[in-house]
Amino acid sequence: MALVLADRVKDTTTTSSTGTVTLSGTAPTGFQNFSVIGNANTTYYTIAHQTANEWEVGIGTYTSSGTTLSRDTVLASSNSGSLVTFSAGTKDVFCTYPAGKSVNLDASGNATGLGTPAAF
Repeated sequence: MALVLADRVKDTTTTSSTGTVTLSGTAPTGFQNFSVIGNANTTYYTIAHQTANEWEVGIGTYTSSGTTLSRDTVLASSNSGSLVTFSAGTKDVFCTYPAGKSVNLDASGNATGLGTPAAF
């Protein structure tokens, strides 16, 4: 199981509660399906309810059979950083790169983010 990052991966779900979400399996026009993540691989995700103020950012595992995404680790959410009990309705599910997990080089080439800066 590898951590996989991919651009423009998006789907929807109508799954409610705090469990694994079942994806529709159809990416909107201009986006890729979650299948590009690969079966049993992890990725950073966001789930955002389309009409309610419910959202979650975390690390999840994609499973191709059943097209599901488990919610393994919550990094931030509208529920004070805990799993969100999503209400009924459609939610957007997409790959993201959380700011708290990013490492960047400043103008001098020093790494910033995730602890003490270090030169590369």
